Amino acid sequence: MEALRRTPFYDLYAAYADSRCIDFGGWELPVQFTGIVKEHEAVRERAGLFDVSHMGEFMVTGEGAEAFLQRMTTNDVSRLEDGAAQYTLMLYPSGGVVDDLLVYRLGEERYMLVVNASNIDKDFQWLLEHLTAEFSGVTLKNISDQTLLLALQGPLAETILAQVTEAPLTELKPFHFIEHAEVCGVTVLLSRTGYTGEDGFELYAPADTAAALWNGLLAAGAPHGLTLAGLGARDTLRFEAKLPLYGQELSAEITPLEAGVQFFVKLDAGDFIGRDALLKQKQAGLPRRLVGLEMIDRGIPRSHYPVFADGVKIGEVTTGTQSPTLKRNLGLALLDAAYTEIGTEVYVEIRGKQLKAAVIKAPFYKRSQGVKPQ
Repeated sequence: MEALRRTPFYDLYAAYADSRCIDFGGWELPVQFTGIVKEHEAVRERAGLFDVSHMGEFMVTGEGAEAFLQRMTTNDVSRLEDGAAQYTLMLYPSGGVVDDLLVYRLGEERYMLVVNASNIDKDFQWLLEHLTAEFSGVTLKNISDQTLLLALQGPLAETILAQVTEAPLTELKPFHFIEHAEVCGVTVLLSRTGYTGEDGFELYAPADTAAALWNGLLAAGAPHGLTLAGLGARDTLRFEAKLPLYGQELSAEITPLEAGVQFFVKLDAGDFIGRDALLKQKQAGLPRRLVGLEMIDRGIPRSHYPVFADGVKIGEVTTGTQSPTLKRNLGLALLDAAYTEIGTEVYVEIRGKQLKAAVIKAPFYKRSQGVKPQ
């Protein structure tokens, strides 16, 4: 059996007696440090620090880099200015998703891609396969093993970070970054991005600087209640904000239109891979849609639980849990489009029983409005 991979922070987990690691896509990563609900609440109320160094980073450089990424991704790369980033997707010709990712424009013909950990090898190979003679001036480099990534998320993230950097944080807008910022004496790429539904920052740095960043940020955050957070809280936080997870809300069988991320698909921005399939799906009408569910009967919807209406299966839950913020049993589900109107009653099969649920608005939580009323 192949050994699990570890991030540069792995040895630092040992200082936390309650930390618990799991196999996550071939990586040995902490699912929690003190408890998922405690960590979730810390991020919503104060701040949390996540080791997400398992994510992949690719450099795309050279003449034609912009045109290459325009062909490979669904968003409009040409709109990016230096120091800006965008969320986007790579698609198969069928319209299914290869991966969702971030594109950072470092400079003219200099980009960094950030991809999901479980897709690093697949994504890199996909890009290489499409690096045709038309893009002969483009160079791809996988720098994942040399790069660490920390996410500092929550309403006090800026307050904490300001103690260990002189970077102009108040001027840094969402989805913008500073390529060379000093944090805890370490040069990092400092980005105002995240995956929690809260304000926050992501820090990319050389792998050998792990201890300096980890210890420096935790020391600065201690008076403000900064909490280490693991994969469990990362999942519940992104779920409440309806941020998709590859393999659940997005996959080779689910298009971005069905998943509700059409805002990041610019059908008028050029002939990207998968565009024709999406145009056909849009013209024909979506056969299914991702919606929010709330249980009416007592039960918690979980991934892959089937959903029924009128005696037939109409889809399945993609993610579900008891929301730590709202204290309600909620789910995201990909359903036949005929059953996606708000208020529609459906039935989720849980342990062999069909329990009543209703389609509700999602996201369930928005930072700008606090807890979103239904």
